[in-house]
Amino acid sequence: MRRHAYELPHLDALEAESAHIFREVAATFERPVLLFSGGKDSVVMLHLAAKAFWPSPLPFPVMHIDTGHNFDEVIEFRDRTVAQFGLRLVVGRVQDDIDAGRSVEETGPRASRNRLQTSTLLRSIREHRFDAVFGGARRDEEKARAKERVFSFRDEYGQWDPRNQRPELWNLYNGRHRPGEHIRVFPLSNWTELDIWHYIAAEGIELPPLYYAHRRPVVQRDGMLLAQTRFLQLLDGEQPVDTMVRFRTVGDATCTGCVESTAGTPDEVVAEVAATRVTERGATRADDRISEAGMEDRKKEGYF
Repeated sequence: MRRHAYELPHLDALEAESAHIFREVAATFERPVLLFSGGKDSVVMLHLAAKAFWPSPLPFPVMHIDTGHNFDEVIEFRDRTVAQFGLRLVVGRVQDDIDAGRSVEETGPRASRNRLQTSTLLRSIREHRFDAVFGGARRDEEKARAKERVFSFRDEYGQWDPRNQRPELWNLYNGRHRPGEHIRVFPLSNWTELDIWHYIAAEGIELPPLYYAHRRPVVQRDGMLLAQTRFLQLLDGEQPVDTMVRFRTVGDATCTGCVESTAGTPDEVVAEVAATRVTERGATRADDRISEAGMEDRKKEGYF
């Protein structure tokens, strides 16, 4: 039963659409996998998948592409959730690709491993022969993701061509692919950040504590608040200041910012998100500020 104080009928429609997408993939693909980082969108995606197949267990594993620079709270939550649901967890480690010479790590105080996730993701898909990969991207996040179909074809190199996508009339999805190719599937395509938080509140979904207001040392850099962690190198003159903050999205700790906030419950976050006019990635992800076409270029290469 929903625990929210008010009814939101459109959530039922979104939930039903997502369940249909999960079941369609399970019925037509041989080796699907769900990307699960412990972030809010992947948590909601996992919750929806569990409901879609209840009372049976999830018919596919979950996979995390681990940069090695994750927030400790998120990794702890990931492992606890995997144990709770009895899931099979596949971890693709960026460090393995660095050690093998397949990826070259950036250096300097602004260095990030976030871009290196692409090659690790593609390697993990090849090694496990996954033919469908569920991702938590939403169309309201930024321009490139707004161009995606629900079923997004990737060629044998993991590349995406935004000018050559398949029609999806009447919610009919085309998953045809040849060996070596795969489909990225986005069950949250028609959800917004506000929908996600309404659903979290309505369903009583647990999240990592980073998503709610807490006090921690942060530094202001390039118009963002970055949490002081063992992965963040301070620049000359930077001095961490204890501030009440929360995270709208979580990822690599070196490039994921937070926002000042006192929202400590899902309902308080709903009110805060409803009032904001800046997308979560535009406000808190330094790696998305490269250029207007930065995310699209990365997606063409095989990024999430």
